[in-house]
Amino acid sequence: MQIIPLFQKLLRYKSITPKDMGIYDFIEEYLGDQWSVIKLDYEDVTNRFYYKKFNTEDNCDEHLCFAGHIDVVPTGDGWSVDPFDADVIDGVITARGAQDMKSGVASFLYACKNAKHFNGTLSILLTSDEEGDAINGTVKVLEYLKEKNFLPTSAIVAEPTCENIFGDAIKVGRRGSINGYLELQGKQGHAAYPEKAINPIHKISNILPKITGYNLDNGDDFFAPSQMVITDIRSGMEVTNVTPNKLNMMFNVRNSTKTSQETIIKYIADNFKDLKYELKLTQGSYPFVTSANTNVVKNMQKSIKTICNIDTKLSTAGGTSDARFFGQFKIDTVEFGVINDTIHAVDERTTVKEVEDLTEVFGYIIKDW
Repeated sequence: MQIIPLFQKLLRYKSITPKDMGIYDFIEEYLGDQWSVIKLDYEDVTNRFYYKKFNTEDNCDEHLCFAGHIDVVPTGDGWSVDPFDADVIDGVITARGAQDMKSGVASFLYACKNAKHFNGTLSILLTSDEEGDAINGTVKVLEYLKEKNFLPTSAIVAEPTCENIFGDAIKVGRRGSINGYLELQGKQGHAAYPEKAINPIHKISNILPKITGYNLDNGDDFFAPSQMVITDIRSGMEVTNVTPNKLNMMFNVRNSTKTSQETIIKYIADNFKDLKYELKLTQGSYPFVTSANTNVVKNMQKSIKTICNIDTKLSTAGGTSDARFFGQFKIDTVEFGVINDTIHAVDERTTVKEVEDLTEVFGYIIKDW
């Protein structure tokens, strides 16, 4: 099976989070008996870890893992074609998951299956839980591999990363994400007697200009500044004659490696001093960055240059992905895939040329590693 028929086959599985719809059975058959498989399912999430040891020498500890997800978001309405037909029309394939990220999955499956040699172990980590809560997916597999002393030394996550032309950007890190929930206490009273009440809306009005859009750090060569973004403020009883008893505010900080929860706690304390408040922080992902001097970054850049004749830039832009879990386990990780401009959208699409080139890039990395 060539790469485009393989890509179309994967797209036609209606694997909306967290259902795999039998796609793993096909992948296992496609890879064949030379690849071992570990099946790790948790609640309604299915995960697979395929691996092949090309070099069994004791002194060979190189382990390159290609990682991705087979789940897709719901289609929504208004498509110009059936979102699971995956037909080629004028060199373009329009289908749910075309960019995010069955193009990447198809490309590394093909490259790995057809690899003739690798100086170590090749593996493939797939989950059905990236577009969902991401609780029982990639992180669970990595925890299992750590227990078995089988963690990869390097990883390539095939998320769509390119911006304008194929090959122009790879991601070498991601920002973290910290959510904040602040409850500011007041004292309810009659609007006609404001001196007898403590109005939390009035109290926060002087503070908001200081915290909205505030940069908690100055950023660096890899990350933009970590900015406090206010996302919701609620207070009052929806009447005109009663001042509220409390105010609730929510915010988000996409944080670099320079800002932590402790940074935010101190900043809130400095600005809300002498006021009664409660603050809760949660963190769904932590920032990481992979050095430009690591094998996986240098090899990716070399492969893109060879196949596409492009000097690709290193980026940390965007939201979260499962690459963050590899970063938590101190695995050198990059992300590279097709152009990212229609993910999660109606008429999500990519081109035949991009998928073919992505497959060549992955094939070259394996051969040249």
